[in-house]
Amino acid sequence: MIYPEGGPFVLKANHAAVLLDRQPLWLEAVELVLSRIDVRVAGKATAPGEALKLVESQRPDVFVTGITMTVGEIDGIECIARARALVPELRAVVLSAHTETDYIDKALEAGAVAYVFKSAHPDDLASAIRQAFQHSVYLAGSRPAPAPALSPPVESSEVAELTRREREILKLVAEGHSNATLAKMLWVTEQTVKFHLSNVYRKLDVANRTEAARWAQLNGLLTDGQTLDPRRAGLATG
Repeated sequence: MIYPEGGPFVLKANHAAVLLDRQPLWLEAVELVLSRIDVRVAGKATAPGEALKLVESQRPDVFVTGITMTVGEIDGIECIARARALVPELRAVVLSAHTETDYIDKALEAGAVAYVFKSAHPDDLASAIRQAFQHSVYLAGSRPAPAPALSPPVESSEVAELTRREREILKLVAEGHSNATLAKMLWVTEQTVKFHLSNVYRKLDVANRTEAARWAQLNGLLTDGQTLDPRRAGLATG
């Protein structure tokens, strides 16, 4: 079923979104969240084909989609790839009950800029969409080559790839702060901190906090006089 909002000739007011989920109840819930951050819903769909028609006709700024669809249809991840082929500048946000890393990886590879669990607070979805418009989340295809083992303390290409927020979080992680502490310090949710960290890991091609902290030290992100305690950086995960 397709739910057009205002027809194909309505002018965009601020940012516009197209929503896709096989359950209409979720579509209504997401629309309510978007209304709180002044994002207009240009259309809602319960099937990928209908969503793609809306994306092509409405050319929205953001596409919020689930992953699991009706049997016989493409899933939300494939729909993201096709939607971005239609509108390359489209920012795709996944809202899914799937928490497995494999789903997250595939969504980001398809072009999603954010992945939000359906169990998260509505503010997490609002935050993810705000960050997408601010270009402060990971964009697929921007992953650089691995950092050299003994990089000099200068601004490397990997550092340049990091957003201001990602550099800030990387530096604080290297100082040994936990995710919970970072969330309080930065006035964001803990899930948002975890999302930024996953982006940092991908961009630097590191596997965990300890490797990221070590990378920060080797590349001069720690201020003069600071030293790295790998044990502290590696254990501060809560």
